[in-house]
Amino acid sequence: MRRLTAMVLCGAASLLAAPSASAATREYWVAAVPVTLNIAPNQRDAIHDTKLTPEQTVFGTVVYRRYTKGWKKPLANVSAPGSGNTDLIPGPLIRARVGDKIRVHFKNLDTAFNRSHSMHFHGVEYKPDSDGSYLPGYSGKDADVKPGQTWTYKLTAGKDSAGAWPYHDHGPDMTPSLEGGMFGMLSILGRKERAPDREYVVIFSPMGQFQAVNGRAFVGNTPVFKSRVGELVQWDVAVIGSEHHTFHVHGHRWRNPLGVPVDTITLGPAESARIRWRERDPGTWMYHCHVESHMMAGMIGTYQVNRAR
Repeated sequence: MRRLTAMVLCGAASLLAAPSASAATREYWVAAVPVTLNIAPNQRDAIHDTKLTPEQTVFGTVVYRRYTKGWKKPLANVSAPGSGNTDLIPGPLIRARVGDKIRVHFKNLDTAFNRSHSMHFHGVEYKPDSDGSYLPGYSGKDADVKPGQTWTYKLTAGKDSAGAWPYHDHGPDMTPSLEGGMFGMLSILGRKERAPDREYVVIFSPMGQFQAVNGRAFVGNTPVFKSRVGELVQWDVAVIGSEHHTFHVHGHRWRNPLGVPVDTITLGPAESARIRWRERDPGTWMYHCHVESHMMAGMIGTYQVNRAR
């Protein structure tokens, strides 16, 4: 295909932007809430054309849920049209610009497992009491928010924060939290950078016996991302877990930071990338992890591009 545009890895392009007097304070209210997750609601493995059972696909877990101020009312994590068809995983997309202050008010509502939880953020600046990482004898309440308790994480989008970055639970029971979907993304724009017309979050992670995209496995369950010809689209891609994954969108290429055309990018645990292009090609395209065993285990979905209005 003829598309050759820029990809920003982590925060590499952010050095061009600097904080200004117009920096804002952005507040988010997030809670850890127990849910019942179905990783494949249509109960079908579309690759092998086999049926799946609820015993294979349904389990209880805890996820991050966005709320109104003071945790008064739950909100959908996914709100923008075309941004995907899942709402429980990932957690709310936290947006800011370089120079902004970010305040994430977190409440632990885990009444199902009664575990402590936290939020640990990559790519931004903070003091140790907003790190959210549990280490016995060293960490504080920010990393061990017990059921019913709250904590406010105070973050700053620094000069080198532009890009897409993951956040995740880093509390005392980190492993079941990550395996159950307690993760999300931050999207930091440069101070004067244009926001995309469409923004998608793609988080690759293992779940049970499957390989998931945003907590779902196999076409028909995984997110369906949508755009129109002419729109500036942005993919915020991250990996959670202990495996490496390779992100690929059929029929599309972009340039890496060295200016080399590419159509795949391989990311390791907790690594992330921001990919952008101006859409030109209508049709239904496949996206997936190019580790073949991961794709065959469910890490695959579709990207639909409509013609311009």
